[in-house]
Amino acid sequence: MFSTALTLHLFPLHRTTEFSPHHHHHRSSRYRRPHGKPLRINVAKLSSSVKEEIEKPPPVSSEGSDEGNEVLTSWESIGLPPVTAAKRVVLVRHGQSTWNAEGRIQGSSNFSVLTQKGESQAEISRQMLLEDSFDICFSSPLNRSKRTAEVIWGSRAEEIVTDYNLREIDLYSFQGFLKNEGKAKYGEAYLQWQMDAPNFNIDGHYPVRELWSRARSCWKKILTHESRSILVVAHNAVNQALIATAIGLGTEYFRVLLQSNCGVSVLDFIPKSEGGSPEICVNRLNQVCSLLMHDRAKKIY
Repeated sequence: MFSTALTLHLFPLHRTTEFSPHHHHHRSSRYRRPHGKPLRINVAKLSSSVKEEIEKPPPVSSEGSDEGNEVLTSWESIGLPPVTAAKRVVLVRHGQSTWNAEGRIQGSSNFSVLTQKGESQAEISRQMLLEDSFDICFSSPLNRSKRTAEVIWGSRAEEIVTDYNLREIDLYSFQGFLKNEGKAKYGEAYLQWQMDAPNFNIDGHYPVRELWSRARSCWKKILTHESRSILVVAHNAVNQALIATAIGLGTEYFRVLLQSNCGVSVLDFIPKSEGGSPEICVNRLNQVCSLLMHDRAKKIY
């Protein structure tokens, strides 16, 4: 069983599958690392789980880091709070937004809303999760995620709980630009955002490092909640950070665990008899309906 220190990069992982309302067959999805390099996955059956070995990206430079913005690297135990009973956390990214469609950098801005396509994606996710019995739903307060949560949550009596820490990555002055506009205006800084995001600095901030720190805080709130089946609806980058920090991966894994619009990832937290941080199993990773497979996760947040 995987531990939060991620010994040797091995952890139990169920096969990532496609879901189709018309088919019940499953097939594994493919993921690509940044710059077109494929993510190496070695598969070996282990009971009902699958062990996968993730190729470690090149080490992240610590140049420019300081005490308040340390580079959070792999192998670092994040000290998740203990759980007294098994918990399942289902992470969903919002549906396509107007700024996704335009190719505009969103960050934590709140000017975009779901497109008609995004509404349809949210409805398909609702159908995918019909058989899941959730106790609570946490959502980003940003419109695109909150609306997605409302569609998935449907007519349930319990209110959706918004959490500001679930907002998308803060990109400060980058937000609102089209990709080509950001490249033209910021030049080398934009290139660093694309090539070396953990060390990317803008307006005196390291957005990816801040995001990893924020994700840790989110886990404390989620795992200490009394609920055992939890839905979290948020964004691409923050959902990546939640998955990575849960399984002990550092900021160098930013963009390795991309989440498609309305992609579903599932993490199971299992209590240890001796207490301490729970065992963690990644049950699903970026599961999407086969009708949406042509929509790849974008690198614009």
